[in-house]
Amino acid sequence: MSKQDLSTLSLIDIRALRNELQNHEDVVSFVRRMAQGRLDLARDEQRRRADHTPVSTSVEKDIVGIFGQEHGGGSVRPPRETNISADHELVRELERLSEETGFGSLRTLDDESLNQVVESLATFENKRSTERKLLFEEIDAVTIELVRRYKDAGDNIDNLFKE
Repeated sequence: MSKQDLSTLSLIDIRALRNELQNHEDVVSFVRRMAQGRLDLARDEQRRRADHTPVSTSVEKDIVGIFGQEHGGGSVRPPRETNISADHELVRELERLSEETGFGSLRTLDDESLNQVVESLATFENKRSTERKLLFEEIDAVTIELVRRYKDAGDNIDNLFKE
């Protein structure tokens, strides 16, 4: 949405739009993290095979080891309380992708199928990353408009609550 479009919205509508965008970003971020976790597991299986490391008997230990690794900094934005439904369209899309590629059977997949899992999950995660970046741009534009309106209201805070 362009700044010109935002200028035509009421303050209530701008706040609602920002809330809607933030809620959508929450879903995208959650599903992206789920995809990243699955991708980490699949890539770890590729590394295990490349290193000829025997299959561990402790899946729990493997998962803790994989997810315990530091993968870089997180978002500079503060965390938000999220409650994402397992029935959300993006969650279902990731579940379908995982099922179709055989993610649940990583250790028994042949190398070509394992590579397909990695490729499919990486593509899905990249799409969510791009979507998330675009959402942040929209959220930032809406926030800038809100700040502009707060500044324009000056000392009369009551004007902000009339709409």
